[in-house]
This record gives sequence, structure tokens and C-alpha cells, in this order.
Amino acid sequence: MNIPENAEKLISLIESYGFEAYAVGGCVRDHILGRPCDDLDLTSGATPFELEKILDENGVRYIETGLKHGTITVLFDSESYEVTTFRQDGEYFDSRHPESVNFVRDIKYDLSRRDFTINAMAYNNERGVVDLFGGQKDINDRIIRTVGNADKRFNEDALRIMRALRFSSVLGFDIEDETKSSVFRNKDLLKNVSSERLFVELNKLLMGDNAFDVLMKYRDVIAVFIPEIKDCFDYPQHSKWHLYNVWEHICHTVNNSPKDSVVRLTMLFHDIGKPFCKSTDENGQDHFYGHPVVSAELTENALKRLKVSNEIFDTVTTLVRYHDIKLRCDRKLLRKWLSKLGYEKLKKLMTVKRADMLSQNTDLTNAELPELDRIENMIDEIVKDGDPFSISDLAVNGFDIMALGIKGKKIGETLENLLELVIDEKVENSKESLIKYIKEKAKSI
Repeated sequence: MNIPENAEKLISLIESYGFEAYAVGGCVRDHILGRPCDDLDLTSGATPFELEKILDENGVRYIETGLKHGTITVLFDSESYEVTTFRQDGEYFDSRHPESVNFVRDIKYDLSRRDFTINAMAYNNERGVVDLFGGQKDINDRIIRTVGNADKRFNEDALRIMRALRFSSVLGFDIEDETKSSVFRNKDLLKNVSSERLFVELNKLLMGDNAFDVLMKYRDVIAVFIPEIKDCFDYPQHSKWHLYNVWEHICHTVNNSPKDSVVRLTMLFHDIGKPFCKSTDENGQDHFYGHPVVSAELTENALKRLKVSNEIFDTVTTLVRYHDIKLRCDRKLLRKWLSKLGYEKLKKLMTVKRADMLSQNTDLTNAELPELDRIENMIDEIVKDGDPFSISDLAVNGFDIMALGIKGKKIGETLENLLELVIDEKVENSKESLIKYIKEKAKSI
């Protein structure tokens, strides 16, 4: 395993004082998988007090970031490494955090408390991989298995349930049968986990190559904290445009979208309002008039509960609300939508619409995909050509409007009115034409 030079120096330094030290967890797993390691965690038999003494004696800087749980952040030049003492966890009463931790000298106790076998391995250059629970075999067999009793592991920390789903999605591994059964038995424990932590795991799950399978197999688990999706399960769509029920369609749209977290989150929610909007015509064809608005309202509720950032909330709910709008190659129309949504959101909306079409009856929708490409090209042309679609693009500004004697909120209203006229090509976007229009309008009042 290629351990960074400073991390290797730190391990060697600790071991020179008679304590074992290792790289541990996800970095070892990723090394075996041949994946890049983004985060290197270290563990040691030295207590925090003993580690601090070693670091002080050698002039190494550190920060006491989690002494209660045995963690110190060691600083090497511009690099930092968290070093945590081997430990055993005490009792868990909240399905998230141990009431206490006990520091130990033997790494086997530290590895035995970890979540999954693939994460319960340690490594240093002298001893190689320490694998006491079959993590390497499970990697070779491509399965997610808890260390020891699955019910015990999930009752200790319920977030591990979502971590199992996330690893299955990202790594493309199956969840081992007993672990899988325990996931379903204990899914309601997720109610004890903070919304923010659940959202982090959900986001990573959606970005995985295996997201489709996980969303299909473990929908009831996700519905524990996003109940808005339940009505979509097995809900039929009797329409020539659709091949799948609502939930299957949603899962396909996630799979058919690029790995953009906002887009994939949008696809998860974009049709959840359909079960509340169904009507069937005389030919037996289902229609879901108004479902984007209902979906957006349900999405707002879910995202508020998940406590997402304002930016994610605004972008996702907007894309859900407008995902079904009809666009065409018309510069005026596209300038209006650029004005309403802005360039970035409109481009993401095109991505959403493409993923939606690819997940319908492609015998019909494939003919429409080239039109999406033409529309997207025209959007880019509008921006490249400098066509006005925002107030800042106008040849006049607020000071010009004030100079004409207009005050207060009327300034903004005037600018918005001018932009609409310019977009519709009713007034030329020149200072002279715009000022002239305002003066003439004032005379007619």
C-alpha cells in the first residue's frame, strides 16, 4: 500500500516508541480495490496523552480534535492526519453514539467494533494487511457484511444502515443476506439519525454506479425518512409514453442522468406527485396533469426535513416544478426561460428532461431527443451572442430610471417591464430607445 511519506513517517515515529500504528478503514479497502484514497485515517495503541508526549518530544504540531474519543489531528507541513487510539465502545443508548470509549492496546478490539468487514482492516508497511474478519474475501466476493452480529451493529449506530446502502451503490457490491435482512428489520432506527447525516449518505448513494438497483431493492428503507416516495411504489402508468410504474421510472431517470448531485436529486423527486394527479381518458390512457407542481410541493417538504442548503433547495424544487415544460427552438421563448431560470438552471433543466425521456418509451421519445440537442445549442448561442435576458443586460440601469423621476419600487418594476419588451423584441436594447419608451409611456398616462 502506497502510504504518503508524512503518514509513513508518523507511523514509524509512533512505532519507535513501542506502540503499534496503522492506516485503517476505508483507505485500506480502497487500496485493495484499486481505487484512489481520498482520506487516510491512522490508528495507534498509544493513548492520546502518550501520543501527545511523543509529538511534543519530536516537535510535531497537533490539535486536540476529539480527545474524548481518542482522536488527535497531527499536522505535517500542509498535511494533516487524524490519529485515533485503539478503542472499544461502551453501551449505545441513542442508536448513534457510544456512552463511553475504552482505550485498548490490541488492534483486534478496535477492528471488531467497526461497521463492515471491508472497513475493518488495517495496514502498515512492516506487518502488511491486518484482516481479522474476512474483509479481503468479502471484497473479492463483492459483498457488504457487518462485523459480527448485524442487528447489534445497526442498533449501535443506525446510520450504518444507510452506509450499507451507500457502499452497495458506490462499489456495486451486494449486501450479504443476513446483513440485508437486518437492514429491513432495523430500518425504523433511521428515525433516530439526524436529517443532515441521512442526506449526506443519500447523496452519495445517488451518485453510485449501482444506484438503480439499490433504489429498487431498498425503497422501503429510504421511505423511512422520505415517506413522500411511498405512493409511487408499484403505481402503474397506463400510457403509451411509459414502460414502467412510477417508482421504476424514477429509478431509471436517476440511472440515466449524469453524476451531478443536484440533477440526480431532482430525478428522485421529479414525479412523486403523480399518484395524486392521475386521470384516465376514454381510451384507457393515464394522464398526470399538474403533477410537476404537486411534486415540487412534496419535494419542498422533504428537503426542508432533510435540512439541505438553500442553494440545493432552490435549484431542486425549481427543476422539479418546471421539468415538464414544453420548449422549442424559439429564441424569444428561450430568452424568457433564461430570464426566469438563469443559464445554469436552464442547462440543468435540459439534462433533467433528457434523463426523463430516456426513461420513458424510447420508441417514441428517441425521435424527440435531437430536438432537445437543438434547443440546448440555441440556448448556448443566445448566451454567446449576448442576447439580453436579465436586467443587467439592459442598456439602462437604475440610475438612468431615477434620473427620469421614477422612485422606489417603481424603478425595479420599470426595469422588469423593459426587459420583457426587449426579450419580445418590441423595444430595441439601446439607451436611447429605452429612455424614449419610458418618456412616451409617461406622457400617455
